Amino acid sequence: MVLQARFSKIAVLTAFVIFIAAGLAAAQESAEQAAAPVKPEFSGVVKAGLGKYLYLPSAKGYDIVVQGQVDGKDAGSLTGKEIVLKGEPLKDEPSLLVADTIEVKEGGASRNVFTRTEEVKLDDYLDAAARQGFAELKITGADKTADWEGKGKGKVYGRLITSKSPDGKETVTISIADEKGKEVGKIIVDSLTEFAKYYITKLRLFDRFWLHLNIKDTVDAKVRRRTRELFHADVLLAGLY
Repeated sequence: MVLQARFSKIAVLTAFVIFIAAGLAAAQESAEQAAAPVKPEFSGVVKAGLGKYLYLPSAKGYDIVVQGQVDGKDAGSLTGKEIVLKGEPLKDEPSLLVADTIEVKEGGASRNVFTRTEEVKLDDYLDAAARQGFAELKITGADKTADWEGKGKGKVYGRLITSKSPDGKETVTISIADEKGKEVGKIIVDSLTEFAKYYITKLRLFDRFWLHLNIKDTVDAKVRRRTRELFHADVLLAGLY
């Protein structure tokens, strides 16, 4: 009887210990789940996309970064498609949302087309702080080289024009106008970053917008007077301000 009583006490104690341990484990799991941030989910039709960038109207205030390929293509392949996207804002760039998963809605069903496996790389992104260093270039004429020379960088409000020469070579210029709408000069675009191209696609309904430039070589004086082509530049960003 004494031995049996001891075994009963041990059994009760063991059960109590197991109960406490299970309770602690459950509490820890609940705490971890509560601490884990819920990633935002957005759905809708992609209105613009190029390279690694997407514009989804339901993700208000964000440009979406897709680091990696989507079904073997870039993010622009999702333009016009209905998607469900989960992601999270980039810590140091709150206006960028990093996509973690993307599903495409097709025929009433959803299909996963992207799961992020890479760290985000923003080689061509111009952040808000850097944009503050681009002062407006006040272009007044082809002979007024002081309007741009020695400045290194700046921003202009203008219209992008793409033209082709008889031999098929494509040239992109920025047309700059005065307050009356008369053209005062053209800037020859040598290159555009992927982020700039994305924003130009996003702003397709606008005729003119701001372009942030790295200023390069001035065009020869005789050519400037004849063509109004002022200088060469690389376009880093396009936007409404």
